[in-house]
Formats: sequence, C-alpha cells, structure tokens
Amino acid sequence: MLARVLSGDFPRSRALAVALVVILVGLALAPFIVPGTRSLTVAAKVCVFVLLVASYDLLLGYTGIVSFAHTMFFGIGGYGVGIAMARMDSTWGALAIGVLVSLALSAVIALAIGLLSLRVRAIFFAMITLAVAAFFQILASQLSGITGGEDGINFKLPEALRPATSFFEATFFGVAVNGRLVSYYLVFAVALAFFLVLLRVVNSPFGRVLLSIRENEFRSEALGYRTVTYRTVANCLGALGATVAGILYAIWLRYTGPDTTLSFNIMIDILLMVVIGGMGTMYGSVIGATLFVVAQNYLQDLMKFASNAAQGVPLLPNLLHPDRWLLWLGLLFIVCVYYFPAGIVGKLRAAKEKP
Repeated sequence: MLARVLSGDFPRSRALAVALVVILVGLALAPFIVPGTRSLTVAAKVCVFVLLVASYDLLLGYTGIVSFAHTMFFGIGGYGVGIAMARMDSTWGALAIGVLVSLALSAVIALAIGLLSLRVRAIFFAMITLAVAAFFQILASQLSGITGGEDGINFKLPEALRPATSFFEATFFGVAVNGRLVSYYLVFAVALAFFLVLLRVVNSPFGRVLLSIRENEFRSEALGYRTVTYRTVANCLGALGATVAGILYAIWLRYTGPDTTLSFNIMIDILLMVVIGGMGTMYGSVIGATLFVVAQNYLQDLMKFASNAAQGVPLLPNLLHPDRWLLWLGLLFIVCVYYFPAGIVGKLRAAKEKP
C-alpha cells in the first residue's frame, strides 16, 4: 500500500525517512501542536511552498528546463480566485469558477510558451520566460480596476472557510473547530494530494523520458521521442502545480497581490529551496521548503534571543542582531551548497549507498 502511495519511490535513507515522517506528522497536527495564528500560517505556507517547489523541480530537476515564469502561474492561481471571489458572491460556485478559469488560463499560457519557445536553447528560453513573467507582473500592477493594482485584492471566502465560523461550541483537544481549521486542512490535503500526483508523474514511464531528455536530448530524439512534446507537457504540468499552490495560498490569506505571488524574490526563494533540498528529488522540495520557510520566519527571533544572551561579549551581540538575519540566512545557504552540492536529499542518499 505504501509503495503505491509513494509510487515506488522510497526515501532510500533512514535519516531522510525520519525527517519526512516528522514533517508530515508535524504539518498534519500543526493546529494542535502550534495553535497560534503565526505558527499555523507558517505551517500553511510550508504546505503551499512544498507543492510550488515540487512543481518547479519537475521542470528544473527532472526535465532540465530553466524557467523564470513559475511565479506567474503562482500569481494566476491567486488572482483567479481573488478576482472571482471579489467580483462575484462569496460562494462555492464562485470559488469553483475562479479555480477552473485560473487552471485553464495557466494551461493555455504554458502550452503556448512550450510550443513557441522550448525549441530554443535553454538560456534563451529562460530569458523568454523572464520577459513574460515581468510583463504579467506589470499588467497585474497596472490593471488596478481588475487586480487591485499594487494594493492587491482582499476577498471573502465561503462561510465554511471563514475564521469566524464556528461549527461546535466545544473545542476538540483544546482547538476550536472553526473555518480557519477547515481552511488549513483544505490547504494541507490538497497540497499533499498534488504532491503525490507529481511523485507519480516523475516515477512513471513519462518521468523516465523526462530524465532521459535532461541527460541527453539528442539521444532521446534519436530513440524516437518528441522531446519538444514531452517538455511542453512537463511545462504544462509544472504550471498547473504552481497554479494550485497559488490558489491555496490565496485561500489561506484571503488576499492576493503582486508581492505575495508575483514578486521575483519568490522565484529566487524557489530556486534556493530546490537547491537546498536537492534537484531531481521530489522529497527535496519537502526538505528545502520546510527548512527555508521555517528559517525565514523564525531565524530573526532566534537571533534576537542569541543577541540578548551574548550581551557583554565584544562584537557578538551586534553580529547576531536580528536585523542581520538575511546575512545569516545567506551564509546558511552557502554552507548548504558547499557541504551538500547535490542537496540534502542527495547527500543523505549518497551516504546510505556508501559501503
């Protein structure tokens, strides 16, 4: 049963398996383990970014496609839901329309980009996707009557997903059963389901062809595979995964805007998560996204504690000042790249294979 769920792709490392189980259990029980609003938001963001990074790893790690348009599809998902819910009634029907329209739009754009651009060399394709993503970001900022411009869109969700909605007067293990709890488990369940779908894709015959194209495109062509077709399909699947992640993020925040979904900084973060976790390993997206999002949200607090504890030691309190958290995050990334060139998952698997 477990082999079918994981599509036969086991962690192949005891340490990795333990880490994945801890993350899965932690996310599944997050409302009960860390019931605070901030902690629950971090857990929801981890779920969203695991899916987002996994969908990008399908392109970069498994197919060798370098795309800078991934945040565009992330934004399409967020704006699709946001515009539908803001312009229509806050009903499940409006939510369904927003989801379907955003998925259809992403599929069409990804198909067009794939068919028109994937024949060129990798660096030129990367530049094309960067230009398209920049155009979409400008468009979202300028069409303020539709997208809310730089301010973005605040919207209401169906009543069952609203934090103020309470289903029972009594609590369940000390946690109120309300719309916020339902929203979190919706995000968790959908992200987990789509991650398992992507895991199945990369472990299917289709996924093996993608790996073949990544390693040697000319040989794959010689074997009879239409590489442009396979890469285009992979581009569409990756785009749909990013769109679903954008939808989930918008549902959780009840807001969407340029800074939350379309910022190029998010694209950089995705690249860092892929590299830290390990390219070409779906489990790398789980490790990379979890470490990065947790560090991004709690490293500053940890440094504040360390800075206060180091009072009286020359230079150290200033060096550990919370305002310098980005410096230390950058150093942590350099250390990860230096000691784990194949990513954390690659390092753990390589250590397991040594005699």
